[in-house]
Amino acid sequence: NSEHVFQLLSLSALITEYGKHVEEMKQQLQLYQAQMGEMTLKLEEVTKENERLHAELKEPLEKQLEALPSMDLETDIPADEGIVRTLKEQLRLERQEKDKAVERWQTLSWEHDRLQQQYQEDLTKTHILMTERKKQNDQLTSFQQLTRQLYTAKEKIELTNQQFLKTVTEQDVELEKLRKQLRQAKIDGQVANAKLEEMMALKEKLHSQLERKEEDRVSAQERETASDKRLQQMQSSIKQLEMRLCVTVQGAERLRTEKVALEEQIRELQAKSASLESEKYDAVAKVQDCIQLLEEANLLKSQALFEEKQKEEEIKKLQEEMSQLAENTAARIRKEVDTAKKQYNMQVSRLAEEVSALQMECGEKQSQIERAIREKRAVEEELEKVSQLEHREHESDSRRLEQLHQKYLLAEAAKDDLQRSLQMTQNKLKQLEMNSEEEKSRCQEVICKLQSTLDSEREKSAFVSEQRLKLQQENEQLQNEMESLRKLAVEAQQKAKIKISTMEHEHAVKEHGYEAQLKEMEDTTLKSTAELRRLLAAQQKATNRWKEETKNLADATEARINKLK
Repeated sequence: NSEHVFQLLSLSALITEYGKHVEEMKQQLQLYQAQMGEMTLKLEEVTKENERLHAELKEPLEKQLEALPSMDLETDIPADEGIVRTLKEQLRLERQEKDKAVERWQTLSWEHDRLQQQYQEDLTKTHILMTERKKQNDQLTSFQQLTRQLYTAKEKIELTNQQFLKTVTEQDVELEKLRKQLRQAKIDGQVANAKLEEMMALKEKLHSQLERKEEDRVSAQERETASDKRLQQMQSSIKQLEMRLCVTVQGAERLRTEKVALEEQIRELQAKSASLESEKYDAVAKVQDCIQLLEEANLLKSQALFEEKQKEEEIKKLQEEMSQLAENTAARIRKEVDTAKKQYNMQVSRLAEEVSALQMECGEKQSQIERAIREKRAVEEELEKVSQLEHREHESDSRRLEQLHQKYLLAEAAKDDLQRSLQMTQNKLKQLEMNSEEEKSRCQEVICKLQSTLDSEREKSAFVSEQRLKLQQENEQLQNEMESLRKLAVEAQQKAKIKISTMEHEHAVKEHGYEAQLKEMEDTTLKSTAELRRLLAAQQKATNRWKEETKNLADATEARINKLK
């Protein structure tokens, strides 16, 4: 009985301890249930956060993937490869962590099974319950470690997501840089095209300037040839005028010699008239002839006066014409050289005609004087005959002598008239001489003027020739400049073409590179997105599996606790 009581007491103590232990286990179960509820809530939050992050990452990734083909890319392939390597390494690490987590989960499941077995064994033994409690504590610690690992995995996923976002932003920055470079390349191409157009416009301007210079050179050559022709014409006209002047001077000298001869003849006539005065008594018989001679002399005098008037009028006309010519040559020496030449030719021809007319008149007068000398000789012969017949017919001719005396008086008057006419002719000759000298001086003045104009024209021609040489030099310089400019334009065109071809080649190479990089980036992005989706799907599956396993564990633990109860 004492042993039974002791057993009962020990059983009661054991029951009390078991009750306490059961209460403690209930408390621990409640704690475990609360912790499991918290864990389920946290797992739901983690899954929701993962889904949210997945959705948030999915939308910008899809947008970036849609925007990537329309962008012009130029990325560093080594940088992309490094990013891909880092991503692959991160994925590998995450897989390893996932495998570790799966292994741990398996170990946990094994431990859970073992704990279940131990818990069934500890239903009979308190010591086993304590050990199970310790194991449950260990399981709790392992669960805590697993939650921590889940948190660390979540943080790592967030870090990978942030790194991925950073890489995406870096790629966006690089894309912007590439776009800027492309814009700059396009601007450079436009600037090169504008420079090429400017060079073409400058080339056209230089061509037009060359054509203008060529036209100026041709016009200057034409002017030079025209001035040379005018100079030659003026020189020929001046030579002709000089020759005509020489002819006129020779004619004037001939007139002087003829005048000297006429003066000598007049002196001889005066001497003969003096001898006629001494022989006036012998000239009675020839008074009638003398009267006839006087009449002829009067006629000659009237003719000489008329001719003198005509010559004076002609001289006046010549003076007026010469003055007009001087004025015309002074005013229009450069414009009307041909007209002046014609006028001088006409004047010289007139002077030549007048000189020839004067020569004719002098010849006529000389013939008249010779005829008068012949008549004088005939009168002398008749006077001799009369003197021979005087003695014979002295008485019968007394009346005739009176008549002859009257005739002699008339002849003396006629002689005076002849002397006067001779004096008049001498005066006229002197006047003609003076006029010829004046004409000569005027001609010399005109010749001097023409010479001065010729000198000025020569100076002008020399100036024109200098100008022509200068123009030729300028033309040569312009041609050289044009050649150099053409060479420069050709070089610039070649350089521009080479530059444009190189730029086009570089642009094509860059485009091919961009396309290749775009394709690679698309492939890498597609691969990375597929990998991320796969990882996210695997993570979701793992989380779902962990949820199910935790639920199963919770149900199993609850069932075991209920069984224990």
